[in-house]
Amino acid sequence: ERAVETQRPDALFTDPFAAQLAGQEAIEAAIPKLEKYEKDGRPFVPVRTRFFDDFLNKYSNNVRQVVLLGSGMDARAFRLNWQLGTHIYEIDHPDVLLYKESILNSTSPNCIRHSICADLKESLWTELLVKEGYKSSEPTIWLLEGFLYYLNSVEAENILKNIQSLSVKGSYLGADVVNTVVCNGSDEWAKYWQFGCDDPESFFATYAWKASAIQPGEEGASFGRFTYQLPAHNIPDSPHIFFVLAIKED
Repeated sequence: ERAVETQRPDALFTDPFAAQLAGQEAIEAAIPKLEKYEKDGRPFVPVRTRFFDDFLNKYSNNVRQVVLLGSGMDARAFRLNWQLGTHIYEIDHPDVLLYKESILNSTSPNCIRHSICADLKESLWTELLVKEGYKSSEPTIWLLEGFLYYLNSVEAENILKNIQSLSVKGSYLGADVVNTVVCNGSDEWAKYWQFGCDDPESFFATYAWKASAIQPGEEGASFGRFTYQLPAHNIPDSPHIFFVLAIKED
């Protein structure tokens, strides 16, 4: 989806590495589905990518360590303009990161990039992160994009506990979550999803984050492209998708 978006004249962002990482076969197979999403006013991944690009660009002016949990084929270490001395820590399964590095091996990141192979369902990743040079005494930007809903509730809670223990005042967090209705819905991806979050502000507050949630299509998260209107936040038993931004104030 990022590769296809990059080719648009009105692209919300540019990811020059996405086509290499995805491969032509996967891109061609995805195009009919992406055209339907666009027609329906629901280009979710392009809007989400731009939303969190803006989040990272805004707060990385003052914060020099960024952790991408479940980083996958994220190429932000290579495509965004980072401040001098910024450390980006990417954490994912070994086969994912090794594949990405085999494709981008001749490309230099725009930061000090750390690739950490770990299973995020286990707590060992925190030790590996610190071993790699992460400083829990300094503010951090955490990004959990396209990640939390693949975990079960216990795993998601453990992730947030670990992040809480590693984060000081002045840290930021970005994440996208779906509510229980979407998690248990008929979408083809829902069969992979386990964790539904019905009240993001309360959920993240449990782990000392002051959070605000916005749905794609709302002001600040549409970019003139996501025109489909999800039900208002306060309508229960309805599908909700949230982009969450949070700050650690204590």
